[in-house]
Amino acid sequence: MHVFYTPNIQTSNELPEEEAQHCTRVLRLNTGNEITLTDGKGFFYKAEITAATNKRCLVAIKETIFQAPLWPCHLHIAMAPTKNMDRNEWFVEKATEIGFDELTFLNCRFSERKVIKTERIEKILVSAIKQSLKARLPKLNEMIDFDKFITQEFQGQKFIAHCYEGEKPFLKNKLNSGEDALVLIGPEGDFSEEEVRKAIEHGFIPISLGKSRLRTETAALVACHTLNLMNQ
Repeated sequence: MHVFYTPNIQTSNELPEEEAQHCTRVLRLNTGNEITLTDGKGFFYKAEITAATNKRCLVAIKETIFQAPLWPCHLHIAMAPTKNMDRNEWFVEKATEIGFDELTFLNCRFSERKVIKTERIEKILVSAIKQSLKARLPKLNEMIDFDKFITQEFQGQKFIAHCYEGEKPFLKNKLNSGEDALVLIGPEGDFSEEEVRKAIEHGFIPISLGKSRLRTETAALVACHTLNLMNQ
C-alpha cells in the first residue's frame, strides 16, 4: 500500500511537492491509480489520481476513514539528544512505529548536542507514520532548556529516569494506565544532581527503566515502549 502524507488534503486536492514527486517520478503512478493518503490528524483517505506530472499530483477523494486513537492518553517523551545524530533519528523512527504523541528535545547541563534540526526529524516522523500505518503525526517541539521545560504545566504523571542512587521504582509499577504521562531522559552523562533535584521539586517522580545500563536513545525507547504497552 502506498501512503502519502497530505496535511492539507481537506482544503487542497494536491499532494505536497515532495510527495507528488515520489508518487509520480519514483513510483511512476499515474492518472487513474488509487493511493492512500493521511493528514496526520487521525484520518486516512482513499483517493484516485486525477492528474500527474513530474512535480504535481492531483487527487479525488473516494473515501474518508477515521482511525480511532490507538491508546487512551497523551504520551510525551522529553530527551536530551545524543551527540551522534544517527542515534536520535533511530529513536524517532522506532518510537513512532511503537507509538507516542509528543517529543521534546532537552538542553541539559551535560548535553553534548545543543542544536537539533527539527526539519530532518519531522521528515523521519512522517516516514515512520506512513510505514507503520498510523494516521496521527507525533508533535515535535523545538529544543528547550531543561530548567524552563520542567516548570511548564503538564496534566498527568511526570517521571524522570536517572542513574543516581536512591529509591527508584520501575516505570511500569508507577504508571497509571489511561493517564497522560511524561518521561524525562537525560544525556549520555546523565542529568546533573541539581537537575534531578529541581525536577523532583516540580513533581517529577524518579523511576528506573530496568537493571541494565542503557544508552540515552535506548532508555528513551524503553520508556516509550513501556508507556505504550501499559496503555494497550
